Amino acid sequence: MTKQKGKIQTLIEILLSSTKLGFTSFGGPVAHLAYFKDEYIDRRKWLDDKTYADIIALCQFLPGPASSQVGISIGMLRGGLLGGLVSWFGFTVPSIIVLIIFALMYQTFSLEDAIFIHSLKIVAAAVVLHALIGLGKKLTPDKPRLAIAIVAAAIMLLYPSAWMQIIIILGAGLLGLTLFKEKAESNVQPFSINISKKLGLTSLGILISLLILLPIMNKASDNPLIHIFDIFFRVGSLVFGGGHVVLPMIEREVVPTGLLSANEFLAGYGMAQAVPGPLFTFSSYLGTMMEGIVGAIVATIGIFLPSFLFIIAALPFLNELRQRRSFQGILMGVNASVVGILLAAFYDPVLNSSIFSPADFALGVILFGLLNIWKVPAWLIVIIGITGGYIIQLITF
Repeated sequence: MTKQKGKIQTLIEILLSSTKLGFTSFGGPVAHLAYFKDEYIDRRKWLDDKTYADIIALCQFLPGPASSQVGISIGMLRGGLLGGLVSWFGFTVPSIIVLIIFALMYQTFSLEDAIFIHSLKIVAAAVVLHALIGLGKKLTPDKPRLAIAIVAAAIMLLYPSAWMQIIIILGAGLLGLTLFKEKAESNVQPFSINISKKLGLTSLGILISLLILLPIMNKASDNPLIHIFDIFFRVGSLVFGGGHVVLPMIEREVVPTGLLSANEFLAGYGMAQAVPGPLFTFSSYLGTMMEGIVGAIVATIGIFLPSFLFIIAALPFLNELRQRRSFQGILMGVNASVVGILLAAFYDPVLNSSIFSPADFALGVILFGLLNIWKVPAWLIVIIGITGGYIIQLITF
């Protein structure tokens, strides 16, 4: 009884601390990791610095939202599998609620032509360009990787489709295996975790089974919720490079197929910059726009479920994976292709749907400068962008 009570207290402690972070963690994944360190390592002493650094290294290797995966891993170390779920819930739900409300307002009040909606699309353009430059510096530091990014962008612009993205990622991984394994880090520190390899293999099996079965179920059924879950589960399983890469991956699935217009898509992406927590909660907005609150729940579960499955699958095998030069080389190639995919998305749909006049371009340049040079946080960029949109409206009419 005492042991059970202790487990409940631990879960409550995880929930309260993660929810506090969910309401206050503005600034994107790098900022999230700093907030986690302050709360979980420096203040609560749940982990030491070395273990925390190893968890971050693991999550950088995996597809999906790195900061969310770090939070899930810390929750699992503290409170088992249920602790990981509670940690994710507290960190993610505040922004989910805000984005669902925004989507409902968008639909209810016909905001399509509102000035602040157009301003949000310009904000999205500035944020994506800022992310693209940051990713480019980090993931394409040499000519071979830069070449992979350029070729990936060219192919995506000529043959835009969700399946082409998958082909590009697979091809880049094979190139990485050939070209970059000699550049891999050799001194990788060991790491230990109390999750069995059997459970890890079971989790990986579930992930692979769902990736195979969901498209089959989707084709055999007209149920829109199965279609939504298939889209977001696939995206959550294949997104390398963090939250901003969600933009091109999901856009190819929902805009050309008519599930959302480019304007609806970018307005939600811009709004997602203003809320704390992971950018992957953009899926909650998209799900609401497609099928209401039930659609939001299905989309959110779909995009985050692969993160749980990857974490459970990878933690028991972390030492072996991180020591393999071939594995590191594959990821170098994949990450380079991600930069190219994001570059293509910056042109279409971001620029094509946001910059229509010299005034739009001027506002975008100002917002980009504030982000890239003066390091203004993204949530404040949203406020400045909306204000700037109304000022432009006043002085140009």
